Amino acid sequence: MSVKKFNITVDGVAHVVEVEEVGSVASAPVAAPVAPVAPAPVAPAPKAAPKAAPKAAAAAGDVTAPLQGTVLSVNVKVGDSVKAGQTLVVIEAMKMENEIVAPTDGTVTAVKCNKGESVAAGDPLVTLG
Repeated sequence: MSVKKFNITVDGVAHVVEVEEVGSVASAPVAAPVAPVAPAPVAPAPKAAPKAAPKAAAAAGDVTAPLQGTVLSVNVKVGDSVKAGQTLVVIEAMKMENEIVAPTDGTVTAVKCNKGESVAAGDPLVTLG
């Protein structure tokens, strides 16, 4: 049985390893102790990209989108009287339909979205007066 030396570089650090040749497949090669390898330096996490600003600033009577999605239906029009809890708009997000309801009783003074349109969280959908 012979002993062979090998130079191995791991993460830029050179190591000398001795391997003993054995005749049996069942036995594993014997290696000399190796100095522990220092972990690679970790780069700082990238800064998060700034969020896109909503299409228009939400006014006092605006009902806004609570999440990003696609408008499936607009169930009201300008001049409609609505009751608190009535569905105004339906938004699809993550393959689920989300009903956006009137927070209070009121009259629709503006509809600010259209069927099929993509909306971001915070975008005004309907204005109640």
